[in-house]
Amino acid sequence: MDFFAYVLKIFNAKMQVPRAFGLFHLSFFALSVMLGVLLCRARPVSNEKFVKKVLLITSLVVMVLEIYKQIVFSFTYSNGELRFSYAWRFFPFQFCSTPMYAGLIAAAIKKTKLHIALCSFLATYSLAAGLGVMLFPQEVFTDIIGVNIQTMVCHGSMITVGIFLLCTGYVPINKKTVLRAMPVFLLLVFLAATLNEIVFKSGVLGGQTFNMFFISPYFKASLPIYSDIFHRLPFPLGIIGYAFLFTLGAYMVLFIVALLTPYGLKKIKFRDILTVSKRRAQL
Repeated sequence: MDFFAYVLKIFNAKMQVPRAFGLFHLSFFALSVMLGVLLCRARPVSNEKFVKKVLLITSLVVMVLEIYKQIVFSFTYSNGELRFSYAWRFFPFQFCSTPMYAGLIAAAIKKTKLHIALCSFLATYSLAAGLGVMLFPQEVFTDIIGVNIQTMVCHGSMITVGIFLLCTGYVPINKKTVLRAMPVFLLLVFLAATLNEIVFKSGVLGGQTFNMFFISPYFKASLPIYSDIFHRLPFPLGIIGYAFLFTLGAYMVLFIVALLTPYGLKKIKFRDILTVSKRRAQL
């Protein structure tokens, strides 16, 4: 068998499409939470060096799996010929793709305002998005084993990193955290909207869908509830509504963690963590 055909056959190995809240889904959901807890136990009060190591490893793992997904959906092999046709709808700048970029940059720079903003984004907006997908995963599963693993690792890592950053006190649990994260979020929304416009107007799509962050006025969004609202509003108002909903989600995540922190998982010494978070928030 030709080498490329063999590789693509392995990459495209099939499975039955996983069910929402089935064994496959719940296993990865539980694993993402457990890893976050284990990281908290490893460093109850985390330091910068350890945080950067976690962010770097996580980002690289997700990037490798993202490259795999790009190969699966863009290459075919038949009659001894390797063919490439880029699948624009899988362009790696959906909202849940951005944590790997944010994490990589945060791991590479010193603890400046940018580093803090990126970590705050990972602990709020990213965590909220990861939880959202894990709670409503119907749109992410396919019949390809590797792609299902990729999507679970990608979204699960958003939960793992978010729990780790918040519960170790590296990112303070207070309302200012969302305000620090907001410029990163708004910049990413702006970039996604710009990409949507440029790529659509460029004429390269050939009938394909390109809808980064699901905010393109040219294609139907697939997010539950939001998609019905988005296309009934004027385009700028739709993006404002999108930003509002994600910001509300970020605050809800912080609120839930704040409620759980003093009482849950006492072996991680959450009371000490909360004290550290409050002390850092006052700096």
